[in-house]
Amino acid sequence: MTRLTTIGFDADDTLWHNERFYKLTEARFAALLADHAPPGDLAARLLAAERRNIGRYGFGIKGFMLSMVETALDVTDERVPGEVIRGILDAGQEMLAHPVEILPHAAETVAALHGRYRLVLVTKGDLLDQERKLAQSGLGEWFDAVEIVSDKDAATYARIFARHGDGAAAALMAGNSMKSDVLPMIAAGGHGVFVPHDAAWALEHADPPVSQPRFHRIADLRELPDLAASLK
Repeated sequence: MTRLTTIGFDADDTLWHNERFYKLTEARFAALLADHAPPGDLAARLLAAERRNIGRYGFGIKGFMLSMVETALDVTDERVPGEVIRGILDAGQEMLAHPVEILPHAAETVAALHGRYRLVLVTKGDLLDQERKLAQSGLGEWFDAVEIVSDKDAATYARIFARHGDGAAAALMAGNSMKSDVLPMIAAGGHGVFVPHDAAWALEHADPPVSQPRFHRIADLRELPDLAASLK
């Protein structure tokens, strides 16, 4: 077995809260359009818009705002009131300014692994927003490298861990998304560690590769140092 030398961390909902703010904004969006669509139908149409728009806008709050505007236009037959558009913009701007809330055990885990492995933060989304959150988190000093990417696939992980480590086979990627953090990392030849979070975006769901020896699941980040040590 190749010795583990590098550990990658996802950011949103692995190191700090993220999806909870989207859920709160979705509830606010539903209230703004309560006279035009029932909440369940509105949520489904918003998710469909997000799915369509990922290729255009990428991941992050700005694309989410545009998908809300598109959905509002659709459900009102393009007669959406100006105050609804203003409410969407206000909600998105509040998300972009929201203070970072570190998840339990994130700071101590990253600090404990620093110096024992190369640590790489691998996150997708809007560049400015991800840089802001990393700066506010206070965790940046522990990472040897930071990669903010448009999407996460096997080729992305292979490239990142070749650049910042000894290749994907000697690396581990820990995150809350089976689709983005676990499956493509295993496909690249590395270890994928699923760290569940109580809020998950529907578009990040995927079945766990339970038969894969390089698939691991931990209850929270406290278990990561012992898991990493066992993979040497």
